[in-house]
Amino acid sequence: MASRTSGKGSQGTAGTAKPRAGRTTGAAKKAAPAKKSAAKKAVPPKKAPAKKAAAKKAAAPKPAPSPTGGVYRLVRAVWLGIAHAVGAMFRGIGRGAKGLDPAHRKDGLALLLLGLALIVAAGTWSNLRGPVGDLVEMLVTGAFGRLDLLAPILLGAIAVRLILFPERPEANGRIVIGLSALVLGVLGQVHMACGSPGRGEGTEAIQDAGGLIGWAVSKPLIFAMGEVLAVPLLVLLTVFGLLVVTATPVNAIPQRLRLLGSKLGIIEPLPGPDADTDDERYDEQWREALPARPGRSAGRGAAAETGPDAAEEEALSRRRRPRRPSAQPALGREMDAVDVAAAAAAALDGAVLNGMPPSPLVADLTRDVTAERQRAASPVPTAREPETPGRGQKAPGAKGAVPDLTKPAPDESQPLPPRAEQLQLSGDITYSLPSLDLLERGGPGKTRSAANDAVVASLTNVFMEFKVDAAVTGFTRGPTVTRYEVELGPAVKVERITALTKNIAYAVASPDVRIISPIPGKSAVGIEIPNTDREMVNLGDVLRLADAAEDDHPMLVALGKDVEGGYVMANLAKMPHVLVAGATGSGKSSCINCLITSVMIRATPEDVRMVLVDPKRVELTAYEGIPHLITPIITNPKRAAEALQWVVREMDLRYDDLAAYGFRHIDDFNQAVRNGKVKPPEGSERELQPYPYLLVIVDELADLMMVAPRDVEDAIVRITQLARAAGIHLVLATQRPSVDVVTGLIKANVPSRLAFATSSLADSRVILDQPGAEKLIGKGDGLFLPMGANKPTRMQGAFVTEEEVAAVVRHCKDQMAPVFRDDVVVGTKQKKEIDEDIGDDLDLLCQAAELVVSTQFGSTSMLQRKLRVGFAKAGRLMDLMESRNIVGPSEGSKARDVLVKPDELDGVLAVIRGETHS
Repeated sequence: MASRTSGKGSQGTAGTAKPRAGRTTGAAKKAAPAKKSAAKKAVPPKKAPAKKAAAKKAAAPKPAPSPTGGVYRLVRAVWLGIAHAVGAMFRGIGRGAKGLDPAHRKDGLALLLLGLALIVAAGTWSNLRGPVGDLVEMLVTGAFGRLDLLAPILLGAIAVRLILFPERPEANGRIVIGLSALVLGVLGQVHMACGSPGRGEGTEAIQDAGGLIGWAVSKPLIFAMGEVLAVPLLVLLTVFGLLVVTATPVNAIPQRLRLLGSKLGIIEPLPGPDADTDDERYDEQWREALPARPGRSAGRGAAAETGPDAAEEEALSRRRRPRRPSAQPALGREMDAVDVAAAAAAALDGAVLNGMPPSPLVADLTRDVTAERQRAASPVPTAREPETPGRGQKAPGAKGAVPDLTKPAPDESQPLPPRAEQLQLSGDITYSLPSLDLLERGGPGKTRSAANDAVVASLTNVFMEFKVDAAVTGFTRGPTVTRYEVELGPAVKVERITALTKNIAYAVASPDVRIISPIPGKSAVGIEIPNTDREMVNLGDVLRLADAAEDDHPMLVALGKDVEGGYVMANLAKMPHVLVAGATGSGKSSCINCLITSVMIRATPEDVRMVLVDPKRVELTAYEGIPHLITPIITNPKRAAEALQWVVREMDLRYDDLAAYGFRHIDDFNQAVRNGKVKPPEGSERELQPYPYLLVIVDELADLMMVAPRDVEDAIVRITQLARAAGIHLVLATQRPSVDVVTGLIKANVPSRLAFATSSLADSRVILDQPGAEKLIGKGDGLFLPMGANKPTRMQGAFVTEEEVAAVVRHCKDQMAPVFRDDVVVGTKQKKEIDEDIGDDLDLLCQAAELVVSTQFGSTSMLQRKLRVGFAKAGRLMDLMESRNIVGPSEGSKARDVLVKPDELDGVLAVIRGETHS
């Protein structure tokens, strides 16, 4: 026992005996004094110094003094410091290159290839000296042999393609494969033509032939099957590479050769339908082999609405009037390549409707498809022609028509027309819609930038510092803001994220941070942060998407682009009224311009007529004289209130027709009129015509509410309550969204809202009934809340320049002059004939005259009681009625004689108002 203890103690493990001693039994404790005495006799007295010596041996010995005096350590430290500095510099360059814009990286690669082409050209075309020239000769000449002169041309062509077409990276793989096959085939044939020199004949002999590449390709084939079979195989490889590079299938080779010959003037182009057979077959194969793209969530691109009642929805869905020259071919001929390409673009509308912007090729193919050919092949249309055939059927005589199976076919009982209907206007004028070429195209939007990566790192750092179990799982970049998706860990409250709003704003150096909890349709919290590099959304891009999607409804307008990069459009016929509000400079006027321009481009004056109210007098003057106006632009607030009253009367007249003929929506009535199913009563001289949509746009509601609040509010409420089925829709805009302007009655009947940046939270609640608009950053940044949506959609409003508006207005005014409604214009002019002595007492005088005539009792005291006016005002009203022969002269305390009978009251009121009463 003693020897074990001493032995373990000498090894430095004496501490292991202590836990064993703690676990001894009672008998062992009794025998402890005897063991201790025996141990004292057996162990030498110098036990403690031995333990100290062992401990000293276990400790690390001090290093001996260096014979170099520390010079080696100094050199090593300097070397490591330089290495760390160089490594940090290169890592910083790498991180910067990773955060570089993808466009700059592609340009850098193209310029690098261009520089290599110059170096190779200098080494092969001229005798370049030095190590670079020797390296070019060894690599390029050794690899390509005699064809080393073509290597710089090949590199230069690739560089030029990357510079000219950076947006087509999908073709890079095809071009690389094709060029590789082409180079291998050509070099192998050149090597065999030069006698197939081998390695034994020296390097110069190989370089004078096909180089190492030609030797490596031809030698195995010659050894395996001889030159007789090697040459055809290499020729086939060369042809394959050429076909892959030019993207030409084998069955299209004759057509391509004929096109090349016709362009060079060698052969005459083949007339007739057989000239396009190969292209048709190839385009058919391409369209059938096109992979289907997964669709995104429905409800984007157009307004997300729950839809009106069933009758209105059915009526709107049946409205299919042709609005542009059809993409179907003219009758009596086969389809050519343009028609096939247009049909292929139409087949892609399922992918287009998912919110992705159409490529310029697809947008161009679906626009302006030879309208002159259709007019030349068809007779002049008449005013009464049947409807156009459905997109899912062929017109008679069009043998090669490609059916569009994505659209439902019409009823078989409907007769098929000989051609598409061209809209006719009054005076036998054919109206053509403006071309989308009048609107500029925008560049492709960014999906990621270095700023987004920096924001993700800042958000992750904030979550780590505040110990929140959350992570940024992705983001969607819009033109103005980027929405970052944050997923929470288990048992983490959403309030932990919303409480960090100010900290997140501090971390990303932006005060305009908006948190959405949760993102609609996702189990994630959205953090919307403005982009440091904002993008412009052009109106033309949004309208081209609607045109490519073949949505021809005349009331479809372009709004802008949402956070996810999809274009936002809205059908005013389904909204059915919208309130646009925002502070000065927030983009409200640009939105109104986009709405009016969208209607002018997509709708004829027979489809949509407009009433424009511009109390500012300068906002809508650019649209003066367009044929869509039903009355000149109204700038006087009093006349605007009267125009709204006229809209109410027009609505009542339309409802009278709907009730008389048994229809519930104006679209059903118009369709019946066009089909000749509705006829006026016998003996009536009235000629039934379809009612156009009536769009009333008020650019500043506050001015109208200041002048005539009661009349304006009553008219707006009446229109918004009833006018949806009559085809009348309101767009109310104001820069002062307060409760005295946007009253509760107006808000209750205008279900769709579009809020731009506001100055306070109270204004945001007035527009949207919820906060959010006060955190917008202006210049078109808005929140769109359509009817039926729970949460608003963040979007960047579209922008149209004054030059674009002027071009569209000029086209519309050149087509036809405006035809104003006589009752609106004449009525507004007669309002100015009110006598000066009446002044501002017109309404009060009308009430007094109606009261006196209806009761046949002319008394000043009665006017005081009934009208609640003073004695002086009542006496003045009585004098005015006496001057207009309504009451007789005063006879003291007796009541005056009433000179007008009750059935003549309407004429008297018309005279007082200055109207001519028939």
